[in-house]
Amino acid sequence: MKANPTECRRLAERLDLVDLKSLNATVRLKRVRGGQMIRVRGTLEADVTQTCVVTLDPVDNHVADEFEIIFAPRHLIPEIPLEVEIDPDAEEPPEPLVGNQIDIGELAAQHLSLALDPYPRRPDAGFEDHIEEDPEEVPVKRPNPFLALAKLKRPD
Repeated sequence: MKANPTECRRLAERLDLVDLKSLNATVRLKRVRGGQMIRVRGTLEADVTQTCVVTLDPVDNHVADEFEIIFAPRHLIPEIPLEVEIDPDAEEPPEPLVGNQIDIGELAAQHLSLALDPYPRRPDAGFEDHIEEDPEEVPVKRPNPFLALAKLKRPD
């Protein structure tokens, strides 16, 4: 699946990207667990332009990700109790099928959003150039806490 220019533009707006030059996803669906559930395995690659968090200049990035999700009819998904113990090794519950359909484009968009660099930064960007020092500000000299402890030490 390859996103067309209109889809790329809309997705760039949705994800607050400067530009989404391309998005390609390869997805495989397979019936599992007696044919009642569907496993979706996919890979995606995208070329994006984000905003540098330091300089606000455009930053080009290449994004690549793999994902796997199981979908099931609602009646096969167990109810989640109000209080949940978090087990990092537990298997995630299946996602519900909505109208017996899986929106592959939406799935690719969600996984692209998760794979984006949350703090894009130009390689040469540093905060040093953007920090203004106040010449009237005097650094605060704090007492050394270990000196105070040394005064409390008993002589041997």
